[in-house]
Amino acid sequence: MSNKKKHSATINTVLTQMVLDIFEQNGNTPLNYKQVSAKLNVRDPDAKYTILDILKEEAFKQTLKEVSPGKFQLIELKTFVEGKVDLTNDGSAFIVTDDPDESDIFVAPRKLRNALNGDRVKVYVYAKSKGKRQEGEVIEILQRAKMEFTGIVKLSDRYAFFIPDDRKMMHDIFIPMGELNGAKNGIKAVAEITDWPAQAKNPVGRIKHILGNQGENDTEMNAILAEYGFPLSFPAEVEHDAEAIAADITPQEIAKRRDFRDVITFTIDPFDAKDFDDAISFKILDNGNYEVGVHIADVSHYIIPDSALDKEAFDRGTSVYLVDRVIPMLPERLSNGLCSLRPNEDKLCFAAVFELDEKANIITEWFGKTVINSNRRFTYEEAQEVIETKQGDYTSEILKLNELAYILRDRKFKNGAISFETTEVKFILDDKGKPTGVYVKERKDAHKLIEDFMLLANRKVAEFVSKKGKGKQKYTFVYRAHDAPKPDAIASFANFASRFGYKINTKSDKETAKSLNFLMEDVEGKKEQNVLTHLAIRSMAKAIYTTKTSSHYGLAFDHYTHFTSPIRRYPDVMVHRLLQHYLDGGQSVNAEHYEKLCQHSSQMEKKAADAERASVKYKQAEFLKDQVGNVYSGVISGVTEWGMYVEIIENKCEGMIRLRDISDDFYTLDEKNYAIIGQRKKKVYQLGDEVQIRVKNVDLTKKQIDFSLVQD
Repeated sequence: MSNKKKHSATINTVLTQMVLDIFEQNGNTPLNYKQVSAKLNVRDPDAKYTILDILKEEAFKQTLKEVSPGKFQLIELKTFVEGKVDLTNDGSAFIVTDDPDESDIFVAPRKLRNALNGDRVKVYVYAKSKGKRQEGEVIEILQRAKMEFTGIVKLSDRYAFFIPDDRKMMHDIFIPMGELNGAKNGIKAVAEITDWPAQAKNPVGRIKHILGNQGENDTEMNAILAEYGFPLSFPAEVEHDAEAIAADITPQEIAKRRDFRDVITFTIDPFDAKDFDDAISFKILDNGNYEVGVHIADVSHYIIPDSALDKEAFDRGTSVYLVDRVIPMLPERLSNGLCSLRPNEDKLCFAAVFELDEKANIITEWFGKTVINSNRRFTYEEAQEVIETKQGDYTSEILKLNELAYILRDRKFKNGAISFETTEVKFILDDKGKPTGVYVKERKDAHKLIEDFMLLANRKVAEFVSKKGKGKQKYTFVYRAHDAPKPDAIASFANFASRFGYKINTKSDKETAKSLNFLMEDVEGKKEQNVLTHLAIRSMAKAIYTTKTSSHYGLAFDHYTHFTSPIRRYPDVMVHRLLQHYLDGGQSVNAEHYEKLCQHSSQMEKKAADAERASVKYKQAEFLKDQVGNVYSGVISGVTEWGMYVEIIENKCEGMIRLRDISDDFYTLDEKNYAIIGQRKKKVYQLGDEVQIRVKNVDLTKKQIDFSLVQD
């Protein structure tokens, strides 16, 4: 189609929609073409006749009916809604509307109008027939979720196609030969959609980046980042701005801050960490109480609002932690250099300083800018050794901090916090990034010590700001909110847990939390631990960033924020800026503006978590690639209508047994009881059951592991 014809077709589509909207906006009053023209402010005679043609065409299509000569009316009063496309495996979709009380709208593949998964669309909803699901059709794509995809380039003599990795991208992308950007046949790359002609089956695009050979570690990790929309490098302007920041801390800057350089201070981080964004200072006061300072890298000192650095950090939203690498939110000059609280270097911080008594009661609190000089960099393992052996650097300080942390922790759980100890899988990688072993990361006292003091700082900063102003005059702030679980979700989990002999009291939120803690304690080390923990977490609401002063159910805190990781989380940068603004006597900022920033931060956090999970799935598949045929013991970790997921006990790798591959019966899903049941023999495989599996097939491209059931 020529550009002229394409432009004409687009105008006609838009005009048709405007004409139909007039009937909707006027209560479906019968109108003739002159009345429609008047309401659209159309005066040109030719344009009026175009509107008459549209009315006749839509009557022919049975969208309109001619109720009297020349007067038209919608056959059904159309309802237009907006929502997000959730594509299914067969190419149809459900439109998830903004109203949580509204049911999803089914759209058949031919009525999607080239909408892709995640796109925001406007939908015409058909009148609902009794007993049938709500259906509709996409009439406008409001916002594309993504225009870039990772995948494989396929070349022929005269043309090229790009096969996307994304299973929910149902269309290959046509690549003109002049838009290959040097890509060869079979190479993995990133393609960008540049056009999608109205009548064309496939979009048109160009190769934006070449990632490398399929199956190579760097190629696949970069493909995961690109798939979830994280850039592979920093723009030159951002790198330049980071390098231009002066490293020297001036005496004038130190004079503005509380000086902790002579107070014992140390960091405790993973052995492979390079960005140390939190440090603990400890001092015994003359009155016998303890001064504990939680010192956080003062990122906001270095990043100017609305600068290129700031905009890049906001866009990324968070650092991304893949199996073998960290993709930092800030350039290395800041994340591993200026802002990293390395030992024996003066560093600028933002701190929450507490005076605690022997029972960890807070006597006084102080928030403000500090300068520190860390005495020692501990790994978690080194700090744990000090706790266990009572020997080593700063033994008395670490032991006292651990003692206080235990009190804070116990108090938190007594107040209704929930203890979810999920297993974190880590891989042993060779020099090419290939996994040679898998282990489960242990969380010991050293991890919990740091966590408890970070929780204390986050909670107290949130409480400090929340007390400012009253009612509508409350000061705008960035909170970390976590709603209580919905009663039906927790009731469903309680019912399932009872099958393992665990009782959940759901009479109140506090009783539910108490029961969950007993369960988490009881289940530790048992084969059903991971299944029950993950199912319990899935029954919970998701934590988000918001300006609304919501509580944090999982931690049982009335107010909570993220103050302690500004090197890797943009919301913490916002919190630092707002806290300083209010400490300086500033007035409340615009809540609507900050709520939008919070929504973006929550979205980027989810994308990062999805990318991290994808990298784990890839490494699990890569680890089992050479073990096809091996038999393992596993636990059923999920059930669907097409199969059951099984997690191998030994290495925590998860794969699927497809129902069609279980040969002794015809199995169907019992969704209510998290089970699959044989229709003839009534054999039941339920979530949490232990089974023997054989590794059947591994598809690295799809990050997919298939198991077969080893039956008696």
